[in-house]
Amino acid sequence: MNTSHPNPGEHVRHVYFTEDALAVDLSDGRTIFVPLTWYPRLLDATTEQRAHWKVSGASFGIHWPDIDEDLSTESLLRGAPAAAEPAHSYR
Repeated sequence: MNTSHPNPGEHVRHVYFTEDALAVDLSDGRTIFVPLTWYPRLLDATTEQRAHWKVSGASFGIHWPDIDEDLSTESLLRGAPAAAEPAHSYR
């Protein structure tokens, strides 16, 4: 089984947003830009909710406590959009 291990250069340094993208600065100098449409919770969040983030997962992740969203640098570098949430069935 081939498992990927984050390297130290992939630590989160800073997170910010453009009009339509999430940007994450890494400790090795790279910046990852991904479309906000990939992450519906972030897309629907207020500016204040987006600005309230914390580094998590040994500095390889980002957590937004106000909207219960978590992303990892590994998934961002892979270009992995959020998994679709299952539709709720109200009977």
